[in-house]
Amino acid sequence: MAKVSDASLAAPSLLPLTTFADHKFPQIDTILLDCDNTLVLSEELAFEGCADLINEIAHDKKVPLEQPFTGESLIIEFVGQNFRGMMVSLQERYGFSMTDDELNDYVRREEDVVIAKLEEKLISCPGVDAVLERLAASGKYELAVVSSSALRRVKASVEKVGQAKYFGEHVYSAATSLPKPTSKPDPAVYLFAMEKLGKKAEQCVAVEDSKSGTLSGTRAGIKVIGYVGPYKEAEREHMVKVLTEAGAVVIMEDWSEFEECLAKVESGKV
Repeated sequence: MAKVSDASLAAPSLLPLTTFADHKFPQIDTILLDCDNTLVLSEELAFEGCADLINEIAHDKKVPLEQPFTGESLIIEFVGQNFRGMMVSLQERYGFSMTDDELNDYVRREEDVVIAKLEEKLISCPGVDAVLERLAASGKYELAVVSSSALRRVKASVEKVGQAKYFGEHVYSAATSLPKPTSKPDPAVYLFAMEKLGKKAEQCVAVEDSKSGTLSGTRAGIKVIGYVGPYKEAEREHMVKVLTEAGAVVIMEDWSEFEECLAKVESGKV
């Protein structure tokens, strides 16, 4: 599958606002957006914040780590998962256990640590704010956040960068919103969001930057636009392959390409 930036799609990277209202397939009326490293550049800050806590847990549980986790090593292994999902994976890998009360306490502590970092340093992904403004101004699309992260953290993130006005109460968390907490790639949070919004999968497009998020949206029956902008240049080619194999129907490297990607989905080309 070609990326949207390939020569075969040579066109102005930003389409005029009228394009939003003029597509031939107006059945898509809802844009579902991942939060971390899709709307805001939060992954490095968040993983940096929880690495020390995970190392503390490993010490307390006498887990023989080859070396302590760092924010960077956590990102490599667990990008797209929330803290609860990471802890489930680590318990399975290293053969230790914790009570529900222990896990819930660590989840709350991780939220506090990460939110403090986000409120200090968080910024938007380049170009996304202008796209959100145009989408909102068009009046055609309902916008919602669908994240693995805890609801308190997601709301703190979009409020910090001034994006909360685009979503209102349409912010959904796999860790918090669901009757049973889970994490992407489980499609439960997308199914929950569509139920709350009163939408069907064919009315929606999702934007995701991770394998787990792409799988989550795809398994819910939603066409996913893969976003590789936050990755280092050397990693992008690999991530294009990863997200495509996970089900992304088109890839964008920059938010300036979003309108073209959306037009391809709406026209039925992908």
